Amino acid sequence: MLRQRAAAQYRQIDVASGVEAASPHRLVQMLMQGVLQRVAEARGALERGEVAARGEAIGKAMDILLGLQGALNRELDTDLPDRLDALYDYMQRRLAEANLHGDDRRLVEVAELMRSLKEGWDGIAPEVAAAG
Repeated sequence: MLRQRAAAQYRQIDVASGVEAASPHRLVQMLMQGVLQRVAEARGALERGEVAARGEAIGKAMDILLGLQGALNRELDTDLPDRLDALYDYMQRRLAEANLHGDDRRLVEVAELMRSLKEGWDGIAPEVAAAG
């Protein structure tokens, strides 16, 4: 038990130092990965019949999506922030429905959407680094 607590504390420190040193682009990558991890946790909890754990993981994924929405640059002269806002909102609704109905299909849908979005975000990393 002590080893588990120590490992969890180490992971928290590792994440905190990663966040402090991360660029804005990297922070968004980390948030997107966080959504994917929480959805995977929710799917595992659903499979095991752990309703509380499923709800907790889904709630965390929804919180991260809210953070992504809050980080959108609304000053861009494009409709991209509005489209991403709508996508994040859609994902939150689907997660809420997945939790309410215990529906793995909706969890898979959100994971696929986020994976696709993250692949695109990861793909622009070289451009962001070159511009930075």
